[in-house]
Amino acid sequence: MDDRGLAGDGSIAREGALDSVPAVFAPVVTAAQAHIAAALASDRLHSVYLYGSVPRGSAIPGVSDLDMLIALRDEPTDADLATVRAIEADLDRDFPQIRGAGILLDSTRSLLSERERHDDGFFVACLCTPLLGEDLARYLPRYRPTSRLARDTNGDLAAMLVRWSARAAGSTTARERTALTRTLARRIVRTGFTLIMPAWGGWTSDLYRSAALFGHYYPGRSRQMQITAATARTPTTDPEVISMLIDDLGPWLAAEYTAVHGEKMSHP
Repeated sequence: MDDRGLAGDGSIAREGALDSVPAVFAPVVTAAQAHIAAALASDRLHSVYLYGSVPRGSAIPGVSDLDMLIALRDEPTDADLATVRAIEADLDRDFPQIRGAGILLDSTRSLLSERERHDDGFFVACLCTPLLGEDLARYLPRYRPTSRLARDTNGDLAAMLVRWSARAAGSTTARERTALTRTLARRIVRTGFTLIMPAWGGWTSDLYRSAALFGHYYPGRSRQMQITAATARTPTTDPEVISMLIDDLGPWLAAEYTAVHGEKMSHP
């Protein structure tokens, strides 16, 4: 993989690997795999994946989350969601080296659908590390840093800002505001990066590098994006930062994104 995150054919290389998991996080991964295999019936469980800093090898004990995706053969039920929440709680309780466990749940049908081909499909094929079961990436294409990929992954920022604004208005505790700013900041940095991704011609999941690359193309917004990347790592309850994200940088970025790449089509 070259410095721009590309394979030899120019497609985006898959990031992360099981042998890149830091030793301190290996027991967490092993326990998570065991919990999932025991809790979900084999005739329903298709595959399990790691993603984020743990399989990339950049996780920091006590700071990083354990992020996972479970693909089921059928659509997830309320019982499945309850099972996953219980697994998350067990991992949070037993392993202080993670700030928290976050497990996404989806069906193979959705992940492989045409409407998700350049969103969730890209996520599985390029950003997820197989942990258990058959790898769905074998059924997905090789992805390149195109405008279509940008549009389908992050072209819905304007709609997300409406939800985040309502969430900010209803946040009454420091914990709620901290969680909101982390979500906001991570998404805005990634949207800023995918805005310039086709022009740069590569891929990175590193938030600080994403912010720096964005700044080369939009120097007038560089400082704001640097603050946003720092907020993604160390969330804040500062109302000025939240306002900057929701009322200033966010709306500007959404408008610029639509002008450059178009808006992601909504699906029922």
